[in-house]
Amino acid sequence: MSVDPEELQSFGKRHFGALLVGGFALLLAVIVVIQLWEKGDVARWLAEAPEGWAYVLCFGLVWFDAIIPIFPGETTLSAASTLAAEGDELELGLIMLAGALGAIVGDSSLFWIARRSAAKVQGQLDNALESPKLRAAWDALDRSPGLMIVAGRYVPMMRFAVNASMGLSDIPYRRFLFWSVVGGVLWSVYTCALSYRVATTLSGFPLASLVIS
Repeated sequence: MSVDPEELQSFGKRHFGALLVGGFALLLAVIVVIQLWEKGDVARWLAEAPEGWAYVLCFGLVWFDAIIPIFPGETTLSAASTLAAEGDELELGLIMLAGALGAIVGDSSLFWIARRSAAKVQGQLDNALESPKLRAAWDALDRSPGLMIVAGRYVPMMRFAVNASMGLSDIPYRRFLFWSVVGGVLWSVYTCALSYRVATTLSGFPLASLVIS
């Protein structure tokens, strides 16, 4: 089977932006995985990150966590908020902003992946819903798209199932994005504020603060 060079060139022009963003995201993901493997924990990497890069890390890990749940998105926000409470040069408000943006971009990324690769994502969604706990939570929230998008991110693995199912459905993207923004902002503010409050209460015990959060 031969490939027409003109068709390949045309494809590259049409999808140049997507390929560029995807390549950058993949490179960043590889760097993150390597660094986390070498450093051993997220909190240490956040503390040692150059000025400003800790927020990029929060954004990136929350973003990738939406697509591949092995990334420690929520743990990263908790660790960053704990460091802010312990007096590190991190601003709680900026951590919340980075987490919210990461959540929104991650939701949209999975939404469009599901919409453009329905067959592949449907199989992954079916496998995820085989979990009795996830199925029970799914059935409990299965009332409206808004409720599922906002409340679903507080249940382990539910965020992937909800966003994938929305991409597979006929829901307009604008409606999905609205609820994703609402849910992402509430989730980030809640997660960071809770971790900050616990760390402030348990000042001097950062590990205990992170575990409890």
